[in-house]
Amino acid sequence: MTTPTPHGQPYPHRQGQPIPQGYPDDTGAPRSYPQQPQHAVRRSSDGTEPPRAPAEAESPRNAELRAQLAQVRREVGKAVVGQEAAVSGLIVALLAKGHVLLEGVPGVAKTLLVRTLSQALDLDTKRVQFTPDLMPGDVTGSLVYDAKTGEFEFRRGPVFTNILLADEINRTPPKTQSSLLEAMEERQVSTDGVTQPLAEPFVVAATMNPIEYEGTYTLPEAQLDRFLLKLVLDVPERDIEVEVLRRHSAGFNPRDLTGAGVTAVLGAADLAEAQVAAAATGVSPDVLSYIVDLARATRRSPSVRMGVSPRGTTALLSAAKAWAWLSGYSWVTPDHVQAMVLPVWRHRLQLRPEAELEGVASDAILRSIMQQVQVPI
Repeated sequence: MTTPTPHGQPYPHRQGQPIPQGYPDDTGAPRSYPQQPQHAVRRSSDGTEPPRAPAEAESPRNAELRAQLAQVRREVGKAVVGQEAAVSGLIVALLAKGHVLLEGVPGVAKTLLVRTLSQALDLDTKRVQFTPDLMPGDVTGSLVYDAKTGEFEFRRGPVFTNILLADEINRTPPKTQSSLLEAMEERQVSTDGVTQPLAEPFVVAATMNPIEYEGTYTLPEAQLDRFLLKLVLDVPERDIEVEVLRRHSAGFNPRDLTGAGVTAVLGAADLAEAQVAAAATGVSPDVLSYIVDLARATRRSPSVRMGVSPRGTTALLSAAKAWAWLSGYSWVTPDHVQAMVLPVWRHRLQLRPEAELEGVASDAILRSIMQQVQVPI
């Protein structure tokens, strides 16, 4: 069995090893919470092993929160089949307080995935269909004249929510796309000199179609950098697609998630506790150095015009800590870092024109870099 990481690939050093807690095996069936998975021990330069909380010494509350997140996965599985890696990525983004860009061809359940996750989390969710005529005020809100009072009042836009589903974000002009920059980075909206704070948690889950160019607008690099993860949803395998048809034949309606049995199992207060616990995951100096070495290798790559910035390294650290906590570890290992490199960095690399003409992909560059950079042992 292999462990589906948020980028859909197994752990590089964990083939045939037990699955981390709460995550599915090859069949997609959710697992319960077993003992800590065993793997090759990585030691720091001083010869000490980063501590890992054994199951019997773990905080009961942490175990309860992980159990709730595992139940969230099962709730999502009632409506979405075969996208376990994307579900993992969305949960990591929630724990790391980051935003997610979902890329895939039409019809692979990008929108349904976000809708189902939000229903399983009991969080306020709003959806915005991005179109060429959408204005910034339609997203963030605008000042409206009130004839009764003779004054302008601020009407909040859909960005004032917990999960904002930005559907087909690349179909709206850059002016409207950029209206999300302040909200995504500062978690606030400024209008007419007045700052309006956003709710907590706040996550932008944007979908994007990679195959159409007519009537679309490429996201600016500054906006792409605001997304913690870029998750690629592929067309499902044959057996999974058969299961999709079987469910539809049995009466499944993707527009009626309540009828599908999806219920809320985790609220905002519980998620805030999980975020604090994930942020407290320890990181050794060797692992920090390893993240920096990976980032510096992207800047030296002959195929890359601009490599990963310091914001990218902090993003990888946050995502690795969330993934480590979710997997039952109290310290981050290089395995956790490697598991998150592709989804965190694939959209941050700017390739040279000649590399793009040769068909070089960011994922291939990152995999090559992970093979070349020395791993702390």
